[in-house]
Amino acid sequence: MASDPIVPLPSSWPAMSMDAAAALLTAPGAPFEMETVPIRGLATRVWKNAPASIRELLQASRAHGDRVFLVLEDDRVTFEAFYRATARLAEHLVGAGVGKGDRVAVAMRNLPEWPVAFFAAAAIGAIVVPLNAWWTGAELEYGLADSATKLLIVDAERHARLADHYPALPALDGVIVARSREPSPGVERLEAVIGSPNEWAFLPETVLPPVAIDPEDDATIFYTSGTTGAPKGALGTHRNIVTNILSSAFTAARSHLRRGEMPPEPAPRVSLGVIPLFHVTGCSAGLMGMVASGSTLVMMRKWDAGQALALIERERVTMTGGVPTIAWQLLEHPDRGQYDLSSLETIAYGGAPSAPELVRRIHEEFGALPGNGWGMTETMATVTQHGGEDYLNRPDSAGAPVATADLQIRGEDGVTALPPGEIGELWARGPMVVKGYWNKPEATAATFVDGWVRTGDLARLDEEGFLFIADRAKDMVIRGGENIYSIEVENVLYAHPSVTDAALVGIPHRVLGEEPVAVVHLCPGCVATEAELQAWVRERLAAFKVPVAIRFLPEPLPRNANGKILKTTLKTLFADRAAAA
Repeated sequence: MASDPIVPLPSSWPAMSMDAAAALLTAPGAPFEMETVPIRGLATRVWKNAPASIRELLQASRAHGDRVFLVLEDDRVTFEAFYRATARLAEHLVGAGVGKGDRVAVAMRNLPEWPVAFFAAAAIGAIVVPLNAWWTGAELEYGLADSATKLLIVDAERHARLADHYPALPALDGVIVARSREPSPGVERLEAVIGSPNEWAFLPETVLPPVAIDPEDDATIFYTSGTTGAPKGALGTHRNIVTNILSSAFTAARSHLRRGEMPPEPAPRVSLGVIPLFHVTGCSAGLMGMVASGSTLVMMRKWDAGQALALIERERVTMTGGVPTIAWQLLEHPDRGQYDLSSLETIAYGGAPSAPELVRRIHEEFGALPGNGWGMTETMATVTQHGGEDYLNRPDSAGAPVATADLQIRGEDGVTALPPGEIGELWARGPMVVKGYWNKPEATAATFVDGWVRTGDLARLDEEGFLFIADRAKDMVIRGGENIYSIEVENVLYAHPSVTDAALVGIPHRVLGEEPVAVVHLCPGCVATEAELQAWVRERLAAFKVPVAIRFLPEPLPRNANGKILKTTLKTLFADRAAAA
């Protein structure tokens, strides 16, 4: 049962049912018309008017001309300049021997060069491998080796992090480094190919190298993690990633109809992009739609709430978000009242638990409409979206599925579909579901079944199809939108010579959603401190995976009859931190 609305809603709302709104928006000749096509032998509803490929999207983006696309500090890049740089880099990649199906990895923070590298590789039919810029050198090496990347486009910081790992990557034929002050032997500088961002507008016009791309051709490998602890590459197609363009527009139009308004004509927006582009949320759910709509993406080198407030005022930002952390920090910044934030229309997020209080405060204090949604790397982000009055009415829901998606709640047998209101495992299908895991046939067979993806999330649906996530069956902690799979951290703790038993759990955190904490049991006579074990993990994994607190038990960790650690019991050891959150 949904909670009560957190703000009073007009008695006339909703002006239209969910089914009626979907029928109107997807009718023949309507902007969100659907058609059924075979995808891997299964009849699948798709958006009829979606671009056929990332290449087609890039070519269409030239129509936005001199509109500003990318902003980072003093760099301002128009759509035409973006296209010229991308076409020039695509030509260079072909000259370097990159062909259709070859893997091109992108490892850098959010920079204007990131979308250029992504679109250049995808436009020539290569498979783009966006790597987590927070990963350590060893983690980056794993992603490059697992994907058998042929060419890496990397920023100077990641390049330095990989310096000792390149010899272990024989399949890597070339490295192109952006923003490097010191040339490296055998490594190309990206600026030597396309110049710096403010010079892209002066590049000569270049024709994209010819290549035929089908909507079902492989396009991306985004890495996720599984309960095995080893990251898995989700292999996505061109159709997978461009599906989000119309999915997001559909839910916005649906909100207008529910409000009793006709959806307005699509118009460019200004987005403060603070979620990394190496996540499907930042790339698929964010970047693709901005390219299609001619919107402006304002980047930040590193998240800082005070700087974000100044950017919202200066650039007249209309939308921002990413994870609840961002919204909380903007709301609670002591200098918020000093800035004109009246341009903000939407603060949307996903990827982490959020409190109904946050929904209310966004609406009341910013005058903006909140938004969230549900998706995963295996669905190339968006499956459900929630916004406007529907979100205010159901603040504990993740929204309803887009018209091209289907959701089911299944019982323990993985077959029986449960009725509304009952909790079971969430299954999803649609044109956004990826092909499977790169070079992992067993994991693919276990997760992707007859067009459906079994998510591992425990959830329920209400009578109108709104999704409510109850828990995560997968053993995962989500800290500020970053996934932390427990077994990965536990394995590192077990590798410490003093640790014989270890478990990672998540406890509530008001701003981050959750934070990771650990419980360990040391071997007899062994000694280790909290700080020592935290340093041990920090040396081996990305910083966001380091437990913020560690408790020590004098006996082995409690287990059930099947030998599974009772993590719910362990969470009580951190009641003081949870209460403080």
